[in-house]
Amino acid sequence: MSASHAIVGQIPALRRYARALTGDVWAADDLVQDTLERACHKWSLWTPGTDLRAWLFTLMHNLHASQLRRAPAPAVDIDALEAEPAAMPTAADEPLDLQRCLLLLPDEQRAVLLLAALEDLSYAEIGRVLGVPIGTVMSRLSRARERLRQLMDGHPPERSGTGPTGRPALRRLK
Repeated sequence: MSASHAIVGQIPALRRYARALTGDVWAADDLVQDTLERACHKWSLWTPGTDLRAWLFTLMHNLHASQLRRAPAPAVDIDALEAEPAAMPTAADEPLDLQRCLLLLPDEQRAVLLLAALEDLSYAEIGRVLGVPIGTVMSRLSRARERLRQLMDGHPPERSGTGPTGRPALRRLK
């Protein structure tokens, strides 16, 4: 099998993971395109006989992390914010939505959960893709499953100083 056929065979899995990771069809398609471009440019770095799928997922994960770091934080006028935060939507306000709940997980937990559940990678493969030890994979997966279970049961996101994206929440300092 040629290299191009091997890569083409991985596109459905890359698209599936990218869509779950980004939560947006257009952003996912862009991420897959960027991953494939990076794979073509870095093809000499792939070692034949090793897991091509894991290598492509590693490229995608690193690209996604870089994009998140480079994304400018939205400008928020803190003085224009209401004194009290709005109430979280209740189960009656919003239908149960797995995609929405997945996007409320911190990025590192969501990545591990998606690679395990959606792509059926082993803990060792996930560790190689994300560049973390197996123990970290197991810990993140456990926390992700528990948090997803809470979200699916209708519990609001935690308010422990972080926003729904896992980034620090804004607070007024005097």
